[in-house]
Amino acid sequence: MGRKEHIVSYADKDLLAMQQRGEDKSDWVKAAAMTDMEIEAAIASDEDEAGMVVDWSKATVEMPQPKAVLNMRVDSDVMEFFRNQGKGYQTKINAVLRSYVDQMRQQSHTDAR
Repeated sequence: MGRKEHIVSYADKDLLAMQQRGEDKSDWVKAAAMTDMEIEAAIASDEDEAGMVVDWSKATVEMPQPKAVLNMRVDSDVMEFFRNQGKGYQTKINAVLRSYVDQMRQQSHTDAR
């Protein structure tokens, strides 16, 4: 939680102005001159990146599907549970349903073999 205390937001025009005034902390000339190996080494030595391995070889771009409007009845304790999760609770409900649908489709695909 301590890290969030130092987060500051800027608009893009403000960041550009700061860069032009030399107020940014990035050495863009040095960064542009780095080789891929030097960049990888710098990332590997960053404590925030420790242990983070991302395999982008199977990444896909998926456009969000349009949402359908739904009015349904659910048990009040189920609704309370998701509402208590805070902002975005409807998105979480959708994620749970999406996971169920994906699992059922995968299971029926496996059963069809």
